[in-house]
Amino acid sequence: MKIMTLKNKVQFLILVVFILTLAITLTINAYPLYVFDIGHLGIEEMTGLTKGTLLSNYHQLMGYLNHPFIKTLKMDDFPVSESGAFHFYEVKRLFILNYALLIVTSIPAVCFVKQLWQSNRLWIIKQALAYTALVPVILGFVMLVAFDQVFIAFHHLMFNNDAWLFDPVTDPVIMALPEQYFFHCFALAVILFEAIILALFFKSKHQLKKLRTLN
Repeated sequence: MKIMTLKNKVQFLILVVFILTLAITLTINAYPLYVFDIGHLGIEEMTGLTKGTLLSNYHQLMGYLNHPFIKTLKMDDFPVSESGAFHFYEVKRLFILNYALLIVTSIPAVCFVKQLWQSNRLWIIKQALAYTALVPVILGFVMLVAFDQVFIAFHHLMFNNDAWLFDPVTDPVIMALPEQYFFHCFALAVILFEAIILALFFKSKHQLKKLRTLN
């Protein structure tokens, strides 16, 4: 059986980045998830605000984070401290970076998969897909047993300051974004990533089985 060439390995890495950024994009724009968590986590009770008010402020926050031309964060019902504004600015930069990577990798990743799929050679990345599929499983287990530590480690990795440590007095928006909501976001991203990887894996496995049958 043909093994992956160096070119294939680079193409596979691009594919993984594309799938990861796609999963992140779908997660950070998962409006229904926040709607669900407002009721599930009792965010109305925690903040003293109605569901409609929370969603209005959520849209204002996401509008700022998603659009590079919106320079100032303004929420009707949540004041933002200088430190809080700086943290959201850093988050905004990560959002834009994610979108940039998604766009840059989309064409080569889709072309790579399409080429392998149509030529019945998807099986050449079967082993790489199998190894990649283990990562979300391990991460998911760690998240279940120690999400607090994962959450803290993530912030230390992504940010070189402590601006992410919000004070509810000066940045009450943190009450509308409880840690459990972020757990659900992490979980959704992991599930989406794993689902896409497994879909490709089982297709590659099917193609390999078909090839062996023909031979």
